[in-house]
Amino acid sequence: MKRLAALTIASAVMVTMGTPAVAGGNKSGWFDHPYDGYAPKTTLLRDSTPAAAGLDPAPIDAALTQVAGWTQPSGTTKPLYAGAVTLLGHDGKIVTRTATGMALKYADGAGTELPPDQQIPMRTDTIFDLASVSKLFTSIVVLQLVEKGKVDLDAPIATYVPEFAENGKEAVTVRMALTHTSGFPSWLPLWSSQPDPASRLHMALTAKLLNPPGSTYLYSDLNLISLGEVAHRVTGKTLDKLVADGITKPLQMRDTGYNPDPKKKPRIAATEYQTSPPRGMVWGEVHDENAWSLGGVAGHAGVFSTADDLAVLAQTFLNGGSYRGARILKESSVTAMITNFNQGFPGNDHGLGFELNQRWYMGGLSGPRTAGHTGYTGTSIVIDFDSRSFAILLTNRVHPSRDWGSNNPARRAVTQGLALALGVGPRHGKDAWFSGTTDGATTTLSTKVAVPAGGAKLAFDLFVDTEDTDLLYLESSTDGTTWNKVPFTVRDRGSVVDHDGSISGSGDRHWHQVTAELGAGDQTIRWRYTSDPLYQGRGVYVDGVKITSGTGVLLDGERTPESFTATGWRLSRR
Repeated sequence: MKRLAALTIASAVMVTMGTPAVAGGNKSGWFDHPYDGYAPKTTLLRDSTPAAAGLDPAPIDAALTQVAGWTQPSGTTKPLYAGAVTLLGHDGKIVTRTATGMALKYADGAGTELPPDQQIPMRTDTIFDLASVSKLFTSIVVLQLVEKGKVDLDAPIATYVPEFAENGKEAVTVRMALTHTSGFPSWLPLWSSQPDPASRLHMALTAKLLNPPGSTYLYSDLNLISLGEVAHRVTGKTLDKLVADGITKPLQMRDTGYNPDPKKKPRIAATEYQTSPPRGMVWGEVHDENAWSLGGVAGHAGVFSTADDLAVLAQTFLNGGSYRGARILKESSVTAMITNFNQGFPGNDHGLGFELNQRWYMGGLSGPRTAGHTGYTGTSIVIDFDSRSFAILLTNRVHPSRDWGSNNPARRAVTQGLALALGVGPRHGKDAWFSGTTDGATTTLSTKVAVPAGGAKLAFDLFVDTEDTDLLYLESSTDGTTWNKVPFTVRDRGSVVDHDGSISGSGDRHWHQVTAELGAGDQTIRWRYTSDPLYQGRGVYVDGVKITSGTGVLLDGERTPESFTATGWRLSRR
């Protein structure tokens, strides 16, 4: 069993870590110079500033302004959350650590504010209920047991928890649970269906499947509840003990764990005022009803932590599983956690623990090597291995009610701000044309050219990092009204791909060479970028535009930038 588990994890190394570094090498602070592999294991976090870390401070400042603004109501619209802590890191440097709003603000679920002297301001060391971010800790524990040969990823969970086999679950494996392809329903009301923790756990373990094992991706708390019990059965230790011994103590994450000490309550962010069950204002106890009913320790929820402790965890992953001399995972295990094993379920990329490449909260940081997780209480962590950066946003968005809304706009603002702070360097000269990254917008860059009878060739360098539904079009028009797509060819380090006049997508983070044939006649050539209402990548850059014919150079965009008319596009040095 031990040999099989080792081979299974090792195979993930070849899947994820085989991408070579870009030509010209890695370059800190730049989105278009991705790193390969992991950071040196000796990398330790230290306080810095965006500018000192090679980042553009302006997008980060703009994001932090948005995060602060969402603590306040807008007309009749309720605030997204009472308070928030944001921590951003890049290349071993913490570039911002900010707190805004209140950790405790409301007296009841209707939003009655406490007297000012009873409210508690948010602090950068406020402790948050992580909700489903807890699943990462359970996943780490499971991978640690795989490394020790005590758990086999492809063994049925029933191997370790015999009653799990009930209701046709004999074929559900540990790997399926880690990737949410087990077939479980997303959730069951354990807390209200059974009278005590033992019967609630039994209900979770023996639940019926909604789909055949391996047939469907469906995110489910029951997967990680089951894996937490696997860890308990094979070690004889409770999950909180395993997390403490294997993760938080070695990494010196002093404010991280289950069921926090009541003495820390003034530092803990309040969550929801609950009437069913009748708990009142939940503050200092886990918010998730099922985790609470299981004693506060469960595989899917229950961990409390701070932004700084999570920064240590993020850097540990960037370092390949080691921090400050303590190794909690082998590099091969980290790779398995960030390798997409859900290729059969497009859009639901998932490693053995981490969600991968999710634009809806990772924004412009998204990519095949971007890992993260969110929590229902309003928490999120995003780790971008290509830029060795991470974004942590902790909010108490369920305070005082889960019905007040989602903090997804803030999650995207933070990750997009960090992505835009990472530069895209021009390929020629001092600047390049940039499309911008505004949702629900159309931006254009155009130039006029008189093409002789023999036709002409258009060539330019192109950087594209967009959502698949946000497209760049290359078009031409002879009258400025009717536009036709211009087919073009993209050359990328030996590959040649023809396009019908449009392109979208992301993941490679480097420039491409583009050529197109232009017909004869006076015409306008334009690059048109269209974005849909939600989600953005890092955007589109065009540089080194040149149009040539048999008679010579018709346009050299580097020499005559005034030849372009830009609507929404701008010249950018990064």
